[in-house]
Amino acid sequence: MSQLAGKIVAITGGGTGIGAGIAKGLAAAGCRVTIGGRRLEPLQAVAGAIESEHPIRCKTIDVASPESVSSFFQTIRDEVGDVDILVNSAGINIQKRTMAEMSPEDWERVLSINASGAYRCMHEVLPAMRDRKDGLVINISSVAGKRAISLGGVVYCASKFAMTALGTAVSNEVRNEGVRITNVYPGEVNTPILDNRPTPVSQEHKDAILQPEDIASVIVSICALPPRANVPEIVIKPTIQEWV
Repeated sequence: MSQLAGKIVAITGGGTGIGAGIAKGLAAAGCRVTIGGRRLEPLQAVAGAIESEHPIRCKTIDVASPESVSSFFQTIRDEVGDVDILVNSAGINIQKRTMAEMSPEDWERVLSINASGAYRCMHEVLPAMRDRKDGLVINISSVAGKRAISLGGVVYCASKFAMTALGTAVSNEVRNEGVRITNVYPGEVNTPILDNRPTPVSQEHKDAILQPEDIASVIVSICALPPRANVPEIVIKPTIQEWV
């Protein structure tokens, strides 16, 4: 039996892309997975496509809304139990990415989802993890969270740098309490976020870069490690030349 069997998992951004791939991988490993996103239909499509011992549960969540985040995690606690593994995979980018083009409203929106959203979710699960001295948080950041990449844009890079600092600082705080934090920095991945690129991305390019299942396989491996082993951060890049 998988050592992940029965683990309670919450995944934000679970209706598409990397989050959906991770949901499939962890469900196959026997986890009790709840996926959240702003639209119910994609969540249900992911859940319906997977046969597992524990059917994937779906609940809408807007990580930019404190009330929505609170409701999402309270439902998991009430219906399943305290979260063992949190995957922060919700994230957006915008088309107008330069300082000259971007509006202040876009700045606030991206930061509220990518950075503050991750904080809100961690705030919900960390107290119980610290009490029982066990738990894992996976933050899906980006290589744009390690170096400012012009293609990523001003606010996306700022939000991912914030996510990097959040995960690292919290890890420093809880690492002696049995709680592990992993920051994951993917390069280009074939997900719907590519649709917001200023220049359209060809199908050939999408096929050549990382796929969600590539990231998922790494995440499942990290989740399966014993509590004594911690992966503070990991970079995953496609073989082909990518962002500059």
